[in-house]
Amino acid sequence: MAGRIPDSFIHDLLARTDIVELIGSRVELKRAGRELRGLSPFTSEKSPSFFVSPVKQMFFDFSSGKNGNAIGFLMEFDRLSFVEAVEELARRAGVEVPHEGGHQPHVVMDGPLDALAAAQRFFSEQLRKHSEAVAYLKKRGVTGETAKRFGIGFAPESWNALTDFLKETRHAIDAGLLIEKEGGGRPYDRFRNRVMFPIRDGRGRVIGFGGRTLGNDPAKYLNSPETPLFHKGRNLYGLYEARQATTSALPYLIVVEGYMDVVMLSQHGITEAVATLGTATTREHLQLLFKQTSKVVFCFDGDRAGRAAAWRALDQVLPELFEGRECVFMFLPDGHDPDTLVQEIGADAFRARIEQASPLSEFLLGELSRQVNLGSLEGRARLVALCKPYLEKLREGTLRTLMSDQLARLARLERADIEASLAGRTPQAEPAVAKPASTQKVSRLVRRSLEILLHRPDLAEQVGDVHLLEQSEVAGVSLLVETIDYLHSHPDATAATLIQQLGGAKGAYLQKLLMSDTEHPDYGMPLSERVGDEGLVQEFGSLALQLRERGIDQRINYFMNHAQDLSETEIREWKMLVQSRKRIDRDV
Repeated sequence: MAGRIPDSFIHDLLARTDIVELIGSRVELKRAGRELRGLSPFTSEKSPSFFVSPVKQMFFDFSSGKNGNAIGFLMEFDRLSFVEAVEELARRAGVEVPHEGGHQPHVVMDGPLDALAAAQRFFSEQLRKHSEAVAYLKKRGVTGETAKRFGIGFAPESWNALTDFLKETRHAIDAGLLIEKEGGGRPYDRFRNRVMFPIRDGRGRVIGFGGRTLGNDPAKYLNSPETPLFHKGRNLYGLYEARQATTSALPYLIVVEGYMDVVMLSQHGITEAVATLGTATTREHLQLLFKQTSKVVFCFDGDRAGRAAAWRALDQVLPELFEGRECVFMFLPDGHDPDTLVQEIGADAFRARIEQASPLSEFLLGELSRQVNLGSLEGRARLVALCKPYLEKLREGTLRTLMSDQLARLARLERADIEASLAGRTPQAEPAVAKPASTQKVSRLVRRSLEILLHRPDLAEQVGDVHLLEQSEVAGVSLLVETIDYLHSHPDATAATLIQQLGGAKGAYLQKLLMSDTEHPDYGMPLSERVGDEGLVQEFGSLALQLRERGIDQRINYFMNHAQDLSETEIREWKMLVQSRKRIDRDV
């Protein structure tokens, strides 16, 4: 029979347990000052009177009169005995429960945590000994105080520096610090010649590292591998430091992409920044963020890749937006990331940009509106079809109602029509896209552009505002846009891979253009013989410009015809397009 569980183990287990994380996995909580609030899980109350205190690591339920620590909550909520609740917490922490007078089992997670803590101390000490690492941080503008606050260190350019420092290597291997050699033998250091950024969990424990190379390693940044302690999709760099920087509720959290972005923003007084760890934003990330604040600010580059990343984040965040939660998108000027921008413009101007960031509704409807011609019935119908799967991800509530209202205005429909579309659970067919074949009409501009791209796929990089091409409404332009989009996403693609990817009638049409021995009657001889590379570049640029001009004109005409009903976002777009048209006329 197992003996009594030592009090010291229970105390240590409670210290390891984050009661907010434990209860938040079972009860929906919302921050209220320094505490979190929700509906009682023990009664059927209508208004929240259940509180969780991160500082006290206790819960208080004024509806039922229950309160206690993590063990008490599990006993009440999961209907467990005391021993069963302790065993459940131990399982979550990765340790086995010892019993007095009996066998003391091996502690699974203590070793890796100790190894990571020792490694952090080692890397911090090495930073002071290596001038090249200090010089790199100074060059990036990082002060000694900031480096100390974030625990930044350095891994020497050695295969065994950390291995020699750690007395026991098994735990370091489990923590992802060392790598085992194939066939046995002494393990070696995973991180070498890298500035090291420790990644902490919600309790401040180091659970992994990110390392920035100072050499020519093709992997500029290297993260710890997935371990029982460290999961890239469930952890955020800088979250612990952001929580420690204030005793009040966080007004928002800024999600950036790099370690240095978080560090430099914090150094400038913007301590609310966190970074994903080399992966896209996940639902787990968002649930973690919204436990700390009601507003999330996504900060991305303003280029095509940045907008694509923003769209992926939008898709993940939609189901998490309810009860006053807010999400906005801030796009950076060309050539800047948060690190360089805050150093150039300062904290006040950076925060002003946050205040001007695009709300999720504006970003969603604006991006989808650019893909259609709102001046036509077909375009407005397509917009509704494009928006439907995104609106369906929103929970019933105020935000979904207001977005349906805005979509109804854009589509010139009643909100009841939008709601009916959302309520009808029949699958929405994809918008019909013309599939050019030899018998279908394709404009000369589009045909010629496709011919050139089949010979020079790299020229697709010249086209930036792809959505403006689609607005031109020339015959077959949707195929050209699809071709350019594919080549943007696959810069190494050839004509053969493009044709295979599109397939069907589209692929057959492109195949015919590619394999034709002579050009269309407009030209009368093979393309490769008629013009050289320089001629192709100039001609394609001219064709893209003509299509872009037509797209701008179509969009401007739409805005002029609906001037009384435009939103602020549409008015801004109208002004930008007018300026673009003036620049084109001036340049021409």
